Amino acid sequence: MPLFFRKRKPSEEARKRLEYQMCLAKEAGADDILDISKCELSEIPFGAFATCKVLQKKVLIVHTNLLTSLLPKSCSLLSLATIKVLDLHDNQLTALPDDIGQLTALQVLNVERNQLTYLPRSIGNLIQLQTLNVKDNRLKELPDTLGELRSLRTLDISENEIQRLPRMLAHVRTLETLSLAASSMVYPPQEVCGTGTEAIQQFLCKESGLEYYPASQYLLPVLEQDGAENSLDSPDGPTDRLCREEEEWQNRFSDYEKRKEQKMLEKLEFERRLELGQREHAQLLQQSNSQKDEILQTVKEEQSRLEQGLSERQRFLDAERRRLQEQLKQTEQNISNRIQKLLQENRRQKKSSEILKSLENERIRMEQLMSITQEEAESLRRREIASAMQQMLTESCKSRLIQMAYESQRQNLVQQACSSMADMDERFQQILSWQQMDQNKAISQILQESAMQKAAFEALQVKKDLMHRQIRKQEMISEQRWALSSLLQQLLKEKTQREEELREILTELEAQSEAKQENYWLIQYQRLLNQKPLSLKLQEEGLERPLAALLVELSAEHYLPVFAHHRLSLATLSRMGPADLAKVGVSEASLQHEILRRAQELLDAARTQPELLKPPEGGVLPTAPEELPEAVRPSAPPAELLEVQTSECVVCLEREAQMIFLNCGHVCCCQLCCQPLRTCPLCRQDITQRLRIYHSS
Repeated sequence: MPLFFRKRKPSEEARKRLEYQMCLAKEAGADDILDISKCELSEIPFGAFATCKVLQKKVLIVHTNLLTSLLPKSCSLLSLATIKVLDLHDNQLTALPDDIGQLTALQVLNVERNQLTYLPRSIGNLIQLQTLNVKDNRLKELPDTLGELRSLRTLDISENEIQRLPRMLAHVRTLETLSLAASSMVYPPQEVCGTGTEAIQQFLCKESGLEYYPASQYLLPVLEQDGAENSLDSPDGPTDRLCREEEEWQNRFSDYEKRKEQKMLEKLEFERRLELGQREHAQLLQQSNSQKDEILQTVKEEQSRLEQGLSERQRFLDAERRRLQEQLKQTEQNISNRIQKLLQENRRQKKSSEILKSLENERIRMEQLMSITQEEAESLRRREIASAMQQMLTESCKSRLIQMAYESQRQNLVQQACSSMADMDERFQQILSWQQMDQNKAISQILQESAMQKAAFEALQVKKDLMHRQIRKQEMISEQRWALSSLLQQLLKEKTQREEELREILTELEAQSEAKQENYWLIQYQRLLNQKPLSLKLQEEGLERPLAALLVELSAEHYLPVFAHHRLSLATLSRMGPADLAKVGVSEASLQHEILRRAQELLDAARTQPELLKPPEGGVLPTAPEELPEAVRPSAPPAELLEVQTSECVVCLEREAQMIFLNCGHVCCCQLCCQPLRTCPLCRQDITQRLRIYHSS
């Protein structure tokens, strides 16, 4: 197994996609998403971390890559602190960082189809995590810290080697969906896991000694709530709301017109810059074509010159070869002639030896014939043999010398021919190498020019694509503007219709309420009197009877609680003036003077008849005469009608109405709902004072 692995370089298409996505994420007005999926990445680039940190990205999509680690060197997870959605499925991750709990804003984590063998314990610090998908990994167990994910709603652990669920998972009360392989589970049992998430949570809660509550009782925030508003009833009336909506739509329309003009100016500026860029590109293309033609012409001339020189050199080498071949043929012919001569000499020597033999035979025959003595014959034979042998030796030495000279001369000629051929081959190879170098230089220069042209063409194509994309965006924006304008017109029409309907409803309500208004206020006043506190009733009973009768006679019986609260008497009134009564709460000037005048008359009459100021024998002064005159008797409805008229709060529609609003006198809200209100929900009049109604036992 090799110790070192060479990193796989991404393809050209993947590299271009990465560059395009990074540029798209850095553009002005880009959304909060950084998508670098399908880029064949072995690690997340440093620029992605910097982009997420600087531009506050919220969604990071890195699926379908070759990642083995989420965090490269010299990078920190704090750069992804604003990320809410992290998609890492279809990679080769073997583990998540131990400090992944620093991503406190994370709401969705998808690590499906990886090679994870465990989950870090710090994953419990992701308090806002709502979706966790670890499907198709190599997990064997889950950490107990999963129970700290108090916002988790969806958990997918299927296609793993998990057999037991942590008991702490029962503390996740918001879990709505739990996906697992029920056939491989040991705890909880398979029959429990097969029935669904609710049964599993009930089992875990029972094992942990907790009470189970359905997940629907827990509310969680959604991923994005930009611009969302609460649906509470506004204290303002429909007319004010419609006015605000109209003003808001007018502001939006004016902003839309401004943005439209700005976009048109930007479009014209972009078209102008694009036209200038196209002109510059055309000039560059023309210059590059002219330079390319000049380079090709010079290369052609150089190649023709080299070919001409090579042809001349080839002709010279062919002539030299032919000359050497002629010399070699001539030397071979000379050598063959000399060999023929040597062969002829050998034949002649053979003939001489035959002649010698014949002479020897003749001599023997002559010896026999002439009967020469043995000594003379022997000496004669020896002399003849010696002379013949001497002649043969001389001839053989000559032939050997001639053959040696021939061999040496032939060897020299062969060596000269081989050396000349080697020199010619070296020169020919050198010429060919020079030609190859020139061709390589020309080809490299042509390739460089073509690469430059290709890069320029790609840049122009990218510019064209950007222009077309912006044009499409402008078209989409124009369509959206047209839709918004039509929607605005429709809303304005609906607004006018609603205003007319509201006017009709208000006129009907006013016509209906005019008939019942007098009885309604009497009913409300009687209810208010019936619900007086016991302490206030006791104070009213302790008021002087002549003073109470005086207030009833002046139709000022509603000031009885005020006089009882301040413990006013006829003697006290004799020392007070109109300003003092105004401070107490009596606002009518004529009533102030009348009360003071009548009180003084009662005091003057009491001086002559003191029994007028004595209390009755029971010790409690009545607050009013036992029988009121017909003119001042209250027209309150009977108790049955009061019970029917008891209403609930018009805001929460749950609790009973307990507050009365002044000056309108409506009883329509409970104590909790009346605090933020500034106007009455029924008549839309300003609230100057709120009074609590206490029911008597």
